[in-house]
Amino acid sequence: MYHKSSCITCKKGIEEMERISADIEKRDFFNDPFSESELAKIFKMSEKKPSECLRKRDKMYKELKLEENKKTENQIIKLMVKHPGLIRRPIIISRNNAYFGKLGKEKIR
Repeated sequence: MYHKSSCITCKKGIEEMERISADIEKRDFFNDPFSESELAKIFKMSEKKPSECLRKRDKMYKELKLEENKKTENQIIKLMVKHPGLIRRPIIISRNNAYFGKLGKEKIR
């Protein structure tokens, strides 16, 4: 599970994983940032485009005016590496699939 330690949604996800006794590895990607290639691999596993996993509530989203200034998917990955707050979280990797955002029961089994 890739998460942010202070994120309430991430904390709830970790609690749920622990509640069902799931064996998880955790990584705070704010303290241990992604590389571009690592993030690209995660997006490939998720079958989602980086633009679909942007956190629009993040202050950098607004500061960079990403709503009006459209970027390529590659440019978005570069921005996400530089500003990890732009990445929807948590990210769960399970059975070679990646899931972004709030956890559903189907994601953690």
